[in-house]
Amino acid sequence: MNNRAEERRKQVLRATLQAICDKGFSAVTLQDIADYADVSKGVISYYFKNKEDVFYHLLEWMTDRIFQSEYAAIQKESNAIDKMRAYVNAAFKNPEDNRIFYRVYLEFLAQVNQNERFREVNNTFYKNCWFIGSEIIQKGKSEGIFTNVEIESGSHMIRALIDGCLLQWLMRDDETLHSYYRDNCYETIITYLNNKKS
Repeated sequence: MNNRAEERRKQVLRATLQAICDKGFSAVTLQDIADYADVSKGVISYYFKNKEDVFYHLLEWMTDRIFQSEYAAIQKESNAIDKMRAYVNAAFKNPEDNRIFYRVYLEFLAQVNQNERFREVNNTFYKNCWFIGSEIIQKGKSEGIFTNVEIESGSHMIRALIDGCLLQWLMRDDETLHSYYRDNCYETIITYLNNKKS
């Protein structure tokens, strides 16, 4: 796909993200997506098979972007503690982006049991998240910290704490608490990693 076509496709996905955020998963139509993207329905049909296909590619695009951003953030740091801080900071990107992502992501999660394609994307996303956590824990072990943490369960717990804190923040509906939840999330993860008993 050439650059122009790829950019047009991303334009449709960004529009779909905003449409779902505004209207909700079930209410969004192909016409809504076209209107939000400022294109004709024919353009949507050129790039995607149907509405479900647009939604599938949106979920894939959203979750891959998050993984790439979070993984790039930890690569900039040299030790495990700084990598963990970078991971949490990247996950708590900013209030607006976090609000949009989780509002839409929760809509997708409600569909996962009925949609095998959505379930596969979600599974891939969490495997990628656990990969990041595993890399940080392994780095910590090589530095003589996080010594009592089992890598697989520890990586699962790291992401559970990140998602849990972000969801708590979202439910509070108070943008000013974003940094509070970010900082507490980081401190809780570090305490867990340093004190976990095998």
